[in-house]
Amino acid sequence: MAFMRYRALPQGEPTVEEFRAWLAQFDADRDGRISREELQQALRSLNVWFAWWKARDGVRAADANGDGGVAGDDEVARLFAFAQRHLHVKINQLGYY
Repeated sequence: MAFMRYRALPQGEPTVEEFRAWLAQFDADRDGRISREELQQALRSLNVWFAWWKARDGVRAADANGDGGVAGDDEVARLFAFAQRHLHVKINQLGYY
């Protein structure tokens, strides 16, 4: 099993662009969408407890079209809102959301 090294989420209040760039590194299959498993890996990198559960809830909250992943600006914006409300990630609203 290979170990991947990921960039950490910037300290303080990351911008939307920084959050998006951080999240994009977990898109293992490079299909442009974040699956539950990929979001789980992202949450584990932050040492979040019950990452599988929170990833499931995050995808459920963000997945507007029901395809099981987060893709597109609308769904990513929903994931940002979920992260702020439930994961206590403060995101600076400088950007296009």
